[in-house]
Amino acid sequence: MSALLFEQALNGLQFGLMLFLLAAGLTLVFGIMDMINLSHGSLYMIGAYCVATLTEYLGSFWLGLASGILVTACVGVALEFTVLRRLYKRDHLSQVLGTFAIILMANEAVRMIWGPQPVSFSAPAALSGPIEIVPGFHYPAYRLLIVAVGCAVALALYLLVARTRIGMKVRAGASDREMATAMGTRVSWLFTGLFACGAALCALAGGLLGPLLAVQVGMGESILILAFVVIVIGGIGSIRGALVGALLVGMIDTLGRALIPSLFSGLLGPSLAASAGPAAASILIYVLMAAVLFWKPRGLFPAVG
Repeated sequence: MSALLFEQALNGLQFGLMLFLLAAGLTLVFGIMDMINLSHGSLYMIGAYCVATLTEYLGSFWLGLASGILVTACVGVALEFTVLRRLYKRDHLSQVLGTFAIILMANEAVRMIWGPQPVSFSAPAALSGPIEIVPGFHYPAYRLLIVAVGCAVALALYLLVARTRIGMKVRAGASDREMATAMGTRVSWLFTGLFACGAALCALAGGLLGPLLAVQVGMGESILILAFVVIVIGGIGSIRGALVGALLVGMIDTLGRALIPSLFSGLLGPSLAASAGPAAASILIYVLMAAVLFWKPRGLFPAVG
C-alpha cells in the first residue's frame, strides 16, 4: 500500500507540474492583460502535434521538442499580433466568444493537416526503462524527467519574475497595468513576449506528455478547464499561486482516481466503484476550488494589487 501511495504521489507531482506549465502563462495573461484566453489549450494541442511531427521528421526527440517549442512560440506571437490584440479592450464576453472561435478553427485546422486519427511518438530510448529510486521501488525514468523539467521551469520562472527587470515589469503590470504604462513600460511588447512565453510552455507540456497521452484533436479543452481551476485556486496573476494550485490539483486528481475506487468498492461493488471513483475524484477538485474561494476569494496567493 505504501508503494502504491508513493507511486501515485509521484504521478500527481508529475501531472501537477505539467498543469503548472499551462497555468503559468495563462495566469500572467489573465492577470496582466485582464484577458480571458480560451485558446490557450489550443496552443497546447498545436505544440504536441508540432513536437510529434518534428520528432518523426528529425529523428530525435530532443530536436523535435526544441523545434516544436520554437514553432509554437511563433504561432502564439502570430495569434497575439493578428487576432488577440484586437480583443484587449473588449469586454470579457467578447474575449470568451473570440477565443472560443479560435478553439474551433484550431481544431479544424489540425484535423485538416494531421487528420482525425491520434498521432503517437515515443520517448527517448534511453529513458524508456524504470529507475530504482529506493531499494525495491522502481519508477519510469521518463516520468522522472518530466518531474525534473517541471521543477527546473518553476525555478526559472520564479527567478525571472522575482529577480529580473523583466519580472519587475511583469509584476508591475499584474498589480497596476495603467501605472506600469505611465512609468514607461512598453505594454505591447510585454504582451507579445508573455504570449510567446505562454505558448512555449504549452508546447513544452504537450511535447513532454505526448509520449504518455494520445495526441489528438480537442486535447486542449479538458486540460484548459483544469488550468483555469489552478489559477482560481492559486490566485490570478501569481506564479507562486499557479505552482501551489497545480500541485494541489494534480495530487488530488491522481490520488483520488487511485484510492477512491477501492474505498467505494466495499459500499457500491467493484463495477459501480470503477465508474463512480473517477467521477468522485474529479468532483474533489471543484470542492477544493469552492472551499478556497469561500475562505480566500482572491485565491491562495493573489498578485499584490
